Amino acid sequence: MLDSLSSSSFFAIALTLLIWRIANALQRKTRSVLLHPILVSVAAIIGILLVSGIPNSAYQQGMKPFSWLMTPATVCLAVPLYEQVKVLKKNLPAILLGVLCGTLTSLLCVGGLCLLFQLDQTMTVSLLPKSVTTAIGAPVSEALGGMSAVTVAVIIATGILCNVFGHAACRLFRIQDPIAQGTAIGTASHVIGTTKANELGPVQGAVSSLSLVAAGVLTAFLIPMMYKIFS
Repeated sequence: MLDSLSSSSFFAIALTLLIWRIANALQRKTRSVLLHPILVSVAAIIGILLVSGIPNSAYQQGMKPFSWLMTPATVCLAVPLYEQVKVLKKNLPAILLGVLCGTLTSLLCVGGLCLLFQLDQTMTVSLLPKSVTTAIGAPVSEALGGMSAVTVAVIIATGILCNVFGHAACRLFRIQDPIAQGTAIGTASHVIGTTKANELGPVQGAVSSLSLVAAGVLTAFLIPMMYKIFS
């Protein structure tokens, strides 16, 4: 019976949604930054798959219909953009310059560290798109011969770290302007970080949404060039 359940999309999606609800409730109750719902959900699902003996390939296959919704769901980011369109137009040059600086810094730092630790080309390509949304980072990584599983893992880890510590970093470096906060968070930590930016304020959320889209496009354009430099 377990084999028949694991092969169905209903089982994979139901398990994911149930664990997500439990993880959210746990985080709200404990208020612990270490119990981020995404982190808890990933750990719990991995544990369940290991204990039950369900292969990860079967779970991934069952989640495909749900995964297809990831890209169209990104369209929801257009809502805060529309609501703050006047602010975005006024500050567009500064936002785009900030995204360019942040994206280049991320790519150069990752590439430099990969050279320092003598990582191979496959791992380097897998790590470079760490600060863009999964819908962009995973395909770019695969196209250049990277491992999408590693790319997804570092993207999620980057997003969680910025979601947890992003606001504290802004306070530490005295970044008080909402435009600057939104640009920094969106460029560094894509959708997961943008959820934190939305908590800080509507302007931060809108700027972060715009920044993550611009950073994703820019990263997809720059990574092939970085690949040649660091290969």
